[in-house]
Amino acid sequence: MPANHQALLEKIQALPDDRIAQVEDFVEFLRLREQQRALTRAAAATSAPSFANVWGNPEDDVYDAL
Repeated sequence: MPANHQALLEKIQALPDDRIAQVEDFVEFLRLREQQRALTRAAAATSAPSFANVWGNPEDDVYDAL
Protein backbone atom coordinates (compact mmCIF):
# COMPACT_ATOMS: atom_id res chain seq x y z
CA MET A 1 0.00 0.00 0.00
CA PRO A 2 1.38 3.43 -0.90
CA ALA A 3 2.56 5.58 1.98
CA ASN A 4 -0.10 8.24 1.40
CA HIS A 5 -2.83 5.57 1.66
CA GLN A 6 -1.39 4.34 4.92
CA ALA A 7 -1.18 7.87 6.33
CA LEU A 8 -4.79 8.52 5.36
CA LEU A 9 -5.95 5.29 7.01
CA GLU A 10 -4.12 6.21 10.20
CA LYS A 11 -5.75 9.63 10.25
CA ILE A 12 -9.19 8.12 9.73
CA GLN A 13 -8.62 5.53 12.44
CA ALA A 14 -7.74 8.31 14.89
CA LEU A 15 -11.13 9.97 14.42
CA PRO A 16 -14.11 9.44 16.74
CA ASP A 17 -16.82 7.09 15.42
CA ASP A 18 -19.23 9.86 14.42
CA ARG A 19 -16.55 11.52 12.32
CA ILE A 20 -15.65 8.20 10.68
CA ALA A 21 -19.28 7.92 9.61
CA GLN A 22 -19.03 11.38 8.04
CA VAL A 23 -15.85 10.40 6.23
CA GLU A 24 -17.57 7.26 4.96
CA ASP A 25 -20.52 9.31 3.67
CA PHE A 26 -18.16 11.72 1.93
CA VAL A 27 -16.17 8.91 0.32
CA GLU A 28 -19.42 7.36 -0.93
CA PHE A 29 -20.45 10.75 -2.35
CA LEU A 30 -17.11 11.02 -4.18
CA ARG A 31 -17.40 7.46 -5.49
CA LEU A 32 -20.91 8.05 -6.85
CA ARG A 33 -19.92 11.38 -8.40
CA GLU A 34 -16.98 9.75 -10.17
CA GLN A 35 -19.24 6.94 -11.37
CA GLN A 36 -21.72 9.49 -12.79
CA ARG A 37 -18.91 11.38 -14.51
CA ALA A 38 -17.60 8.16 -16.04
CA LEU A 39 -21.08 7.35 -17.36
CA THR A 40 -21.40 10.85 -18.78
CA ARG A 41 -18.03 10.57 -20.52
CA ALA A 42 -18.96 7.16 -21.92
CA ALA A 43 -22.31 8.43 -23.20
CA ALA A 44 -20.62 11.43 -24.83
CA ALA A 45 -18.03 9.21 -26.49
CA THR A 46 -20.72 6.85 -27.71
CA SER A 47 -22.87 9.62 -29.18
CA ALA A 48 -20.01 11.59 -30.78
CA PRO A 49 -20.03 9.64 -34.08
CA SER A 50 -23.78 10.21 -34.42
CA PHE A 51 -23.41 13.93 -33.90
CA ALA A 52 -20.37 14.23 -36.17
CA ASN A 53 -22.59 14.54 -39.24
CA VAL A 54 -24.69 17.22 -37.58
CA TRP A 55 -21.79 19.21 -36.14
CA GLY A 56 -19.28 18.68 -38.94
CA ASN A 57 -20.79 20.79 -41.70
CA PRO A 58 -19.51 23.90 -43.50
CA GLU A 59 -22.38 26.08 -42.28
CA ASP A 60 -21.29 25.60 -38.67
CA ASP A 61 -17.55 26.06 -39.21
CA VAL A 62 -17.81 29.65 -37.99
CA TYR A 63 -18.70 28.31 -34.51
CA ASP A 64 -15.48 26.29 -34.35
CA ALA A 65 -13.52 29.52 -33.99
CA LEU A 66 -15.41 30.61 -30.86
